[in-house]
Amino acid sequence: MAEPRTTTIKVGALARVEGEGALHVRVRAGEVEDVRLEIFEPPRFFEALLRGRRYDEVADITSRICGICPIAYQMSACAAVEDALGIEVGEPVRLLRRLIYCGEWLESHALHAFMLHAPDFLGYPGAIEMANDGHGELVESGLTIKQAGNALIAAIGGRSVHPVNPRVGGFHRSPTKDELAPAAERLERAREHLVGAVAWAGGLDYPDRELGAELAALRSEANGGEYPLEGGRLVSTGGLDLAPAEFPEHVVETQVPHSTALHASIVGRGHYILGPLARHALNRDRLSPVALDAAEAAGLEPDCRNPFKSLLVRCVEMLYAADEALRLIDGYEPPDPPAIEAADAAGEGSGWTEAPRGMLWHRYRIEADGRIAAATIVPPTSQNLAAIEDELRGYVQANLQLLDDELQWRCEQAVRNYDPCISCSTHFLRLELDRG
Repeated sequence: MAEPRTTTIKVGALARVEGEGALHVRVRAGEVEDVRLEIFEPPRFFEALLRGRRYDEVADITSRICGICPIAYQMSACAAVEDALGIEVGEPVRLLRRLIYCGEWLESHALHAFMLHAPDFLGYPGAIEMANDGHGELVESGLTIKQAGNALIAAIGGRSVHPVNPRVGGFHRSPTKDELAPAAERLERAREHLVGAVAWAGGLDYPDRELGAELAALRSEANGGEYPLEGGRLVSTGGLDLAPAEFPEHVVETQVPHSTALHASIVGRGHYILGPLARHALNRDRLSPVALDAAEAAGLEPDCRNPFKSLLVRCVEMLYAADEALRLIDGYEPPDPPAIEAADAAGEGSGWTEAPRGMLWHRYRIEADGRIAAATIVPPTSQNLAAIEDELRGYVQANLQLLDDELQWRCEQAVRNYDPCISCSTHFLRLELDRG
């Protein structure tokens, strides 16, 4: 009898994800023994950098954690500091924050869906090859949508990357309605493109796969029940219902030897998944009519758990974001004053919002002189990593009959389902497949 075959596949870096990491898979006698997402990007120490800085600096500092989702870091940081200081912003500020967040969902989701994930389903190594081989209109459509999101962020935030206008208590300046008009024109065009994008994504051939992990997302009964961007309680398919301050009592982070990013699990329950699939499953009834109609026409199930269909859900969420942004601009009243001022005071507070990749939680302890004594930031990608490893273990086991090159492609695609932002998670992909 021939000796068991051992095969090792190495990919120097996974294309079409943000950050650096590796995937190691060990198979013995037809069984997957070990799966490790090896995140080796160096820690960035933002929590340590925040200690000793004033609370009114957190929006600018935390936005530098990610150039793709700086709004998420600013909004979660402001929510936590405002909780610590007892600041309650008014409705105009809340709505303007929601509006700029719509811009981030558009630009982040468009980058992932059209440039990073679509090539997997159409059989191309990247978006340029895809555009040069008859799919130029799809790429142009994605760029139009992304540009609309960038324009909206710039109109409110002062610039599209690391915006400077958001601050604790609101904004440094309220844009006028006329200043939002050019962004609204782009959003109208983006919404038209997105109706077609949802139909396109609904027609793709998705592998048959279902997540077993618990799904978790924010949900709020306030303000008439909106699709979650800012605020609310963390709920799950397993019955979680938490306020921000309760998060560390129910979710534990652990260090693993193979990753510079922490892993998260629900106490006594196990790993969980955040992001588009979870938001949709727990908030489908909050979609706007145009987004819900498009989702139904595309065949998106109310409780979709197929991770490959996250592409379709992102298209639905982009359509919602464009539609919601136009609604908010139509009824826009500039906040006056643009921000609530607060005196220095000691306090501790927690806050969260829905980043494109899932719930992002911040907690700060502030001294009486207004300086930060302790900071904790839990990004969505780090919360998802353990569940992604679980999913990959089952996915590889179900596809061991594939040749190594094909299995490598499938594994990379499976990781990209979650749009991991590895730079955010380190406080992808070299694939090493060991068959025995």
